[in-house]
Amino acid sequence: MRLEDYDVSQRGATFHGHDFEGALFDDCLMPNARFKNVDFRGARMRGSLFVDVELTGEVQGLTVNGVDVTAYVEAELDRRDPERVKMRPSDAAGFREAWDIVERRWAETVARARRLDPEALHERIDGEWSFVATLRHLVFATDSWVRRVILGEPSPYSPLDLPHEDMGNQPGVPNDKDARPSLDEVLALRRDRMASVRQVVDELTDERLTEQTVAVDAPGYPAPQPYPVADVLLTVLNEEWMHRLYAERDLAVLEARRRPTAT
Repeated sequence: MRLEDYDVSQRGATFHGHDFEGALFDDCLMPNARFKNVDFRGARMRGSLFVDVELTGEVQGLTVNGVDVTAYVEAELDRRDPERVKMRPSDAAGFREAWDIVERRWAETVARARRLDPEALHERIDGEWSFVATLRHLVFATDSWVRRVILGEPSPYSPLDLPHEDMGNQPGVPNDKDARPSLDEVLALRRDRMASVRQVVDELTDERLTEQTVAVDAPGYPAPQPYPVADVLLTVLNEEWMHRLYAERDLAVLEARRRPTAT
């Protein structure tokens, strides 16, 4: 169909907080559309055109033209970066090794960021979090999962904590989206929080990994319920690993912008 044949145009529209479960999108134009924090579990896309499409997220059971490509994707990602495999430890020694890698890699990424104009570190690339905001979110992740769930602190948060964007306001959880702290201010928080994780993994035993820990019963996130210790720490590792990749991706864009154009 031609554009003029469509009855309703939603070009440039933003749909936030809508529930489309069971909805049917038929004969729709979606070129250059953006899907962010969208749950596609059980979605079916048939007779569709996928050209120059980028998909980033948690991939499980993804079938393309009848082929489950999940294993191919995971194997290729592991091949590209063998240390990625270390982010799935199964014993205490493995968690310590994984955290060593996280500390080293983030130190390299921070050093890369320091070479840029400090103002650039507040810039959002393609609507994603800025570098400083990413660090604020990781402070929140540590406060939530390590300090609240594992260490039992009832109110572990800093005013600069930044929850995930679809969380909204929640009692007991700071959520100042407009704060613009300096890189050094956020890094001071990061050092303190990363030291908390270091303490936990250094004291970790294989037996402790098999236990459950209960988030303290106080306003905050996550909910006060039992969580397997291993799952909690795997959540932290995943947050650290993925958000560093996102940060590196966006730092590359910022670096490219400041390079002089060849003549």
